Amino acid sequence: MRPAETEPIPETASAVRTIALRVDGTEHRLSVDPRRTLLDLLREQIGNYSAKKGCDHGQCGACTVLLDGRRVLSCLTLALTCDGTEVTTAAGLAEDGELHSLQQSFVDHDGFQCGYCTPGQICSAAGLLAEFGDGAPSHVTKSVADTPQWTDEEISERMSGNLCRCGAYAGIVAAIREAGEQR
Repeated sequence: MRPAETEPIPETASAVRTIALRVDGTEHRLSVDPRRTLLDLLREQIGNYSAKKGCDHGQCGACTVLLDGRRVLSCLTLALTCDGTEVTTAAGLAEDGELHSLQQSFVDHDGFQCGYCTPGQICSAAGLLAEFGDGAPSHVTKSVADTPQWTDEEISERMSGNLCRCGAYAGIVAAIREAGEQR
């Protein structure tokens, strides 16, 4: 026996909500379906293709963006929860046509190959830099009272949610370490 076919929920005027958010420095006021993810809002409604749709299940990190400075997986974040927030994609890190120091470090250390995961890697790394700046420990930090150190183990642990199918991990870790040590 086949399961009953379900009808899609109609998009009625009462279901749609209006939100306001800032993406890479630009204000947006949008009507969104309450089921829409931040990733789909960025790509389909705003036309910002920096965050990539990899697995669409929160397992690869290609969709990582910064939400009020904290890294999030945009494929798992409902757009409605972003009302009034600041979203930064890898494209929004550059200023006045100049690469962000983290982006430049990725270039200098060959921290990417195909480039598909690179925007998510860079946003995750920017979040990592902020965590280090706050002194936040990770699972591999020896003691929660210790200041995290720029070790390969520490960086790898914090970047473990971002997969690189090309295997550019050595360059990614070196890029993040250099950017972190320059702060």
